[in-house]
Amino acid sequence: QALSEIEGMRGRGSNLQEMRLRPLAKRRVDVHSFCNPSGFQRSPYLSARGNFASAFQGSTEEGYKAYHADKYDEDKNPNGIINFGTSENKLCFDLMSKRLTQADMNLMDPSLLQYPDWKGHLFLREEVARFLTYYCKAPAPLKAENVIILNGCGSLFSALATVLCDPGEAILIATPCYGGITQSIFLYGNVKLVYVYLDSKITGTSTRPFQLTVEKLEKALQDAQAEGVTVRALILLNPQNPLGDIYSLSELRDYLEFAKRHELHVIVDEIYMLSVFDESATFHSVLGMDRLPDPQRTHVMWGITKDFAVSGIRFGTLYTENQDVVNAVASLCYFHGVCGPVQHKVAQLLRDRGESVAPYWINQVYLRANHARLKAAHTYVTDELKTLGVPFLNRNAGFFVWIDFRKYLKTGTFEEELLLWKRFLDNKVLLSCGKAFECSEPGWFRIIFSDKTHRLQLGMQRIRKVLEEREQEILAEEKEQPCQSDQDGKADSTDEVIFVSRHQDPLCASSSSLGDLIGLLQQQMRSSDWLQKNTAEQFA
Repeated sequence: QALSEIEGMRGRGSNLQEMRLRPLAKRRVDVHSFCNPSGFQRSPYLSARGNFASAFQGSTEEGYKAYHADKYDEDKNPNGIINFGTSENKLCFDLMSKRLTQADMNLMDPSLLQYPDWKGHLFLREEVARFLTYYCKAPAPLKAENVIILNGCGSLFSALATVLCDPGEAILIATPCYGGITQSIFLYGNVKLVYVYLDSKITGTSTRPFQLTVEKLEKALQDAQAEGVTVRALILLNPQNPLGDIYSLSELRDYLEFAKRHELHVIVDEIYMLSVFDESATFHSVLGMDRLPDPQRTHVMWGITKDFAVSGIRFGTLYTENQDVVNAVASLCYFHGVCGPVQHKVAQLLRDRGESVAPYWINQVYLRANHARLKAAHTYVTDELKTLGVPFLNRNAGFFVWIDFRKYLKTGTFEEELLLWKRFLDNKVLLSCGKAFECSEPGWFRIIFSDKTHRLQLGMQRIRKVLEEREQEILAEEKEQPCQSDQDGKADSTDEVIFVSRHQDPLCASSSSLGDLIGLLQQQMRSSDWLQKNTAEQFA
């Protein structure tokens, strides 16, 4: 059905436009935005399912292909594309290459070259259980029997969606969110996502932009049920990608209690748990809670891809107390296994305890250096954004900054957002636009900062060039049409709390850094009606 709709849209642009104009509530399980109907051609060699998989792509995939065809290289291709779009940590190759080539990593035992237990070698599952017990601050030792090993968290999402949902059913997730999850759960299991749309306005019980609340979860679930959609699970990303939010213990408890009331499974992705790079922020793992509201429906994912800066090593792990889920996912591990030598290397990496009880190399060498490098790179990029007067969410986790480019959109549409994204790409810098994360507000972008200084500097120069050119174009257009008012629905940047530290209102001087406050004021002063809206009496 979806394939025939895409084929129909290919020749009728109006249908695609109508789809875009549909109310958000009517697009909660829509997957068209991840497809490319304009360039779609049905292949006689593929099934309907194969044709749909071929058409299933968006700006993320398009930019990724362009980057690999024209990669920046300081010596060989200095005019190539700089990748600020793919969430990878490129700051720790020196540390990881040295550790992964030490003598203890190179064991070649016969058992490593034979078929393993599909759930993963027992020695690795035991090591993962000890590792998660320590870093998740579990109240009791975690058990190896509850651990499953797969080749990455994408495979885990796919496997869990398949065993928890029937085709056509859905999983709840707050947006903006990592777009790859849609592909992971849909292409194999034909499971869809019900989006809980968050926005930058602070309303109701919200205390920060894009805040997830139980009220929003309840409304999204009710809307989906009213449309006849069966929801089986809730996905939580903590730390959140692309926002960088870290959920508090009380928030986690509220979300889990909501899921229990509605008998929903909860899939918690904690892939960035060791990439919290500022001491002022505290990460709380679900596995560290004293009591889980519904332990048989709570499933936690983690992997080494992000926290250990090795996205080329496909390794993900699932921890769940539900043995039915363990056995069902294990039956799919045959398709998503990790080779024996890599399992040995990962076990050695995770058990690097030295003479102390805590992992010695991990804590004393790797994490110290990694956090310092992430913080320095984050500071450089955010300082550049403040200089440009560009609003952003100031968080302390992950590899990304969520940026507000709405003032560079004249009409405030997703079509215009895509044009700006392509303009960045034409100027040889790859970013991720908000539509790729199902953001409900056009104009938000994600930038990856976990890169070397010389690439950050050149990439930010290219971004600055695009933004300055776009600013001049908008000013010229406004001079030609001086009486034209702002478009309906275009967000007023002065209404948002953007420069946020520690989830506090930046207008509260006692809880905001001076740099954040200055950046906010610089951005607000650029709004023509700022002085009229913000009087001295209001500030007092």
